[in-house]
Amino acid sequence: MNRIEHREENWEFPFVEYSPEVKNENLPLIIQLHGAGERGCGGQLLNLVDVHGFSHILKEKDYPCIAVMPQCPKDTFWAARVESLVRFVKHLIREYPVDPNRVYLTGLSMGGFGTWFTAMAAPELFAAIAPVCGGGMAWNAGVLQMPIWAFHGAEDPSVDPRNSDEMVNKLRSLGADVTYTRAEGVKHNVWEMAYTEELLLWLLSKKKGEKR
Repeated sequence: MNRIEHREENWEFPFVEYSPEVKNENLPLIIQLHGAGERGCGGQLLNLVDVHGFSHILKEKDYPCIAVMPQCPKDTFWAARVESLVRFVKHLIREYPVDPNRVYLTGLSMGGFGTWFTAMAAPELFAAIAPVCGGGMAWNAGVLQMPIWAFHGAEDPSVDPRNSDEMVNKLRSLGADVTYTRAEGVKHNVWEMAYTEELLLWLLSKKKGEKR
């Protein structure tokens, strides 16, 4: 897939885009949120946003989707920029030839928190989400009506797995469509096992309004 770096001032965040050679109409859109160590202000630091996550897959072959990886400024974190993220996603939907019924959100660590919080703030935007070693507000989990696949390392010393446990347990009590991979013996770097072609294709298989 093509890798394009965007630093235009008219966007909420600088970002890296992966897209096919030819952008057909109504492509699915995946937004991936990085962790705390990859924050920056664009420029050469923009390379950090796709160190982890789906980039190793997207570099190998074309997929029928657009993947966007924004960069969070150094002095803040994704959960504090939810309003900006919502505007950013809406801007992408307007400007890119994407199917608004097939927009997906994922992220790891700080980006895992950003995924939960952004999806709770604007659940109508997303067909499915995949938060990785993050956490959210379990008391508000009922707003999440989309399919969810969450990941957490059971031995994570950086983000307590109980953060994901609480979200998943609440969702399951509400009868939500949630899959949970709680990886035994894995520490914080659970993203290394999470971001596979299986997860990518799982996301792309989901569409708003469809049953399981």
